[in-house]
Amino acid sequence: MAGLSQERCEACRVGAPLVTDSEIAELGPQVPDWAILNESERKLQRSFRFKNFAEAIAFTIRVGELAESEKHHPSILTEWGKVTVTWWTHAIRGLHRNDFVMAAKTDAIFAAKTS
Repeated sequence: MAGLSQERCEACRVGAPLVTDSEIAELGPQVPDWAILNESERKLQRSFRFKNFAEAIAFTIRVGELAESEKHHPSILTEWGKVTVTWWTHAIRGLHRNDFVMAAKTDAIFAAKTS
């Protein structure tokens, strides 16, 4: 996972290619705790557990700061003791390599908090 978490998001515009099924097969194991949702658009989603709301909010802020620094923004649902993060690329209405990069970076934030 260190590989993906060290990458930077590349600029993504309308018309950029979605990840292929073979790319998902390669990238998915690098973020094994993330589920691929097949809604109207493919998305990556993971829920993170915390002891309380304060820890959940602190994590949400760190993910938000990451999103701003990479200029790639997820959907974040913050609840008491739980944060659900969903990554997908709005411009192409589905998954891009950037989403896997950001999932790995989100995992790294969580790992740093719990270690």
